[in-house]
Amino acid sequence: MKKKLLIIFAGLLSLGLSSCEQVINREPRENPTDPNYWRNENDVRLFGNGFYSNYYIGYGVGWSEAYSDYRGYVFSDDVCSQGTQASFEDQVPSSRGSKSESISWMTQYCGPSWNFAWVHKANIFINRLNKMNANGLLSSEAFNHWMGVAKFYKCFAYARLVEVFGDVPYFPTDVSSTDTAQLYKDRDPRLLVMDSLYTMSKYALENIRVNDGVDLLNRYVAAGFISRWFLFEGTWQVYHNGDPAHAKKYLELARDAAAIVMKSGNYAIDTPLRDLFGSQNLAGNKECLMYQHFDDALGVRHCVASYSNSGESQTGVNLAFLKSVICTDGRPYKTSKVAGAGNFGIKNMTLTRDPRFEASFIDTVNPSSSTMVYQDKFIDRAAIAMTSAERATHPEYNSSTNTNDAPVIRYAEVLLNWIEAKAELARMGEEAVTQADIDASINVLRDRPLDATAQAKHLSKTAHMQLSDINAGFDPDRDPTVDPLIWEIRRERRLEMVFEHSRLLDLKRWKKLEYMDNDKYPDTMLGCWVDFNNEYTTYLKKGSTKVKKADGTVVTYDGTNAADMVGFFVPLSVAKRNPFLDRVYMSPVGYQQINAYKQRGHTLTQTVGW
Repeated sequence: MKKKLLIIFAGLLSLGLSSCEQVINREPRENPTDPNYWRNENDVRLFGNGFYSNYYIGYGVGWSEAYSDYRGYVFSDDVCSQGTQASFEDQVPSSRGSKSESISWMTQYCGPSWNFAWVHKANIFINRLNKMNANGLLSSEAFNHWMGVAKFYKCFAYARLVEVFGDVPYFPTDVSSTDTAQLYKDRDPRLLVMDSLYTMSKYALENIRVNDGVDLLNRYVAAGFISRWFLFEGTWQVYHNGDPAHAKKYLELARDAAAIVMKSGNYAIDTPLRDLFGSQNLAGNKECLMYQHFDDALGVRHCVASYSNSGESQTGVNLAFLKSVICTDGRPYKTSKVAGAGNFGIKNMTLTRDPRFEASFIDTVNPSSSTMVYQDKFIDRAAIAMTSAERATHPEYNSSTNTNDAPVIRYAEVLLNWIEAKAELARMGEEAVTQADIDASINVLRDRPLDATAQAKHLSKTAHMQLSDINAGFDPDRDPTVDPLIWEIRRERRLEMVFEHSRLLDLKRWKKLEYMDNDKYPDTMLGCWVDFNNEYTTYLKKGSTKVKKADGTVVTYDGTNAADMVGFFVPLSVAKRNPFLDRVYMSPVGYQQINAYKQRGHTLTQTVGW
C-alpha cells in the first residue's frame, strides 16, 4: 500500500468533523449521514487513516516546516544562525488557540498550540467503535485492533500537548457542545493525563495488529512512538523534580515498548545513512518502522532535499555540536588517541570522526551555511556530486519538488530510547546496564554499513563503546551534573538524530535548556575551523569576515590580512539570544483563551511561571 500516505496528504480523508469553538474546537457533523456511516471495517479504516496527515509528517509537504526534518528543527544548542540568535518567548501571547484541524506547530516548543481538535476526533473514533461493537458490526479482533488504534491516536494528541503545556484538560469522552462545564474545564494535572495515556498505550500494545498492511500503523509503529513519549515523560519526572514512582513507571514502559520492536526481529540497521534519508523509495527498508512516500506524478512533494543541496542557504551546526562528535576510536576529542582529534577543520573531522558525521555534512567549508558547515543529510549522494547547473535540471533536488522518501520513525531511535530508559532505571536501583545492552543498541548503530563514497574516502566505523571505559574522566567536558554513561548515551543520540525531531525536546526533558545560553556556552556562536587563505579566499569580505583564534582573539578581515584569517569562523553579524527563564520549558496559553473561559463563568489556569 505504498501510496497510502500520498492519498492522505492529498486531503481525501477528513470525515465527520466541523468547526466548533474555543477548547474542544470540533463537533461531530449534525448530519444524518454520520449514524449511517459506521457500517463495517472499511469505514473504520477510512476514518482512521484521516489521522495520518497530522502525525506521520516525515519531510512534510510543499514548503511545510511543521514537524518536518531539518526545516522544523533549527532551534536548539546544535545550531547558529547569522545575526541575532532566535530567542525564547518572553511574554504571554494574545492568543494561542486554534479551531483548525490543520497541522498545529510552534517551533520553539516543538509541538501544537492550545488545540484539542485531534483529541476530540480520537474521542469520536472511540465512541463510534463502541457503538459498532454494541451493534455487532465488528468482530472481536477487529474491534480490539481499532480501539487500540483510536486510543493510540488519542495518546499521540495528548503526548504532544503535555510536552508543550504540561497540565492540560483531559477529556475522557467526546463532549457535547451544550456541556459547557466540560468544554470549559480547567487543566488537569499532567500525571493524571499521563496515567491515562499509560493505560491506553498498554491497551494499544496488546491489541493493535502486528501487521495491518504495508506501511500502515501496526503494533511495532505504535511501540516505537510509545517508547518516545514515555522516555520523554519519565525523564521529565526525573529532572524536573517530579514523582519518582511515576518516573520509574513511565521509563519501564519506554523500555518495554522499545523491546517489543527489538524482539520482533523485523528491523535492522543495515542501510548506509545517506541511503536511508536520500532514497527515492524506502519500501522494504528494515530500519523504517514507517516511512512517508513521495511521488511527483501524484503531486506529493517536499522541499527538505533542496535545503540540503549544497547551494541553498541554511542554518548550520555550531562548534558546540562539532565538539560533541565522537572520534573513530570511540572517545571524545580531548581523550582520543586519533591523530588530529583536536582539529575542527571540516576535512579533518570527516576523517577522524564517526562516519555518521561525513554522512550528514559536506566535507568542505561552504558559505551557504551560516557556520560554514553544510548539512546534506536529507539528499542522495548523486545530487552533491553534481554542479549547480546540473542540479537545476533535476526538480527532485530543488524548490518544493523533492521526492526522496522520509523515515517517519526509525529503528535507530528505538534503540536509543531503550538504552537511555535502561540507564535511567539503573540509577533508580533496577538492574545495571551491561556490555550486552550496549552491544545491542549503541554498538549496533556504530556498525551501520558504509556506502561506497565513505569507503572511497577511507572512512572507518567507530570503535565499539566499552562500558568499562566510561567513567568520570572519559570526557573532561562532561556536564558534571550528568552521569558519565548517560552523558555518552546522550552524545550518541545527538549525532545519530541531528536535525530530526529530537534535540530541543531532549534539552527540555533533561532540563538543560541552559545549553542554549550563548553567554555560558560561547561555542554555540561559532562555526568550524577555517583557513580562509587556503580554503576559501573568495569569501573574504572586508570588515565582515571574522575568525576567532584558539586564544580567543577575534580577527576581522581588513583587506590585507588574509594570511591571518585562520580560526573558528564567526557567523556574519552573530549576536547572543536574549536571556531566558525556566518558564520557557512550557508554553503559556493566550489571553483570549483565558478570557473565553472567564466570559462563561469558568477559569483557565495559566501555565506555571507565566
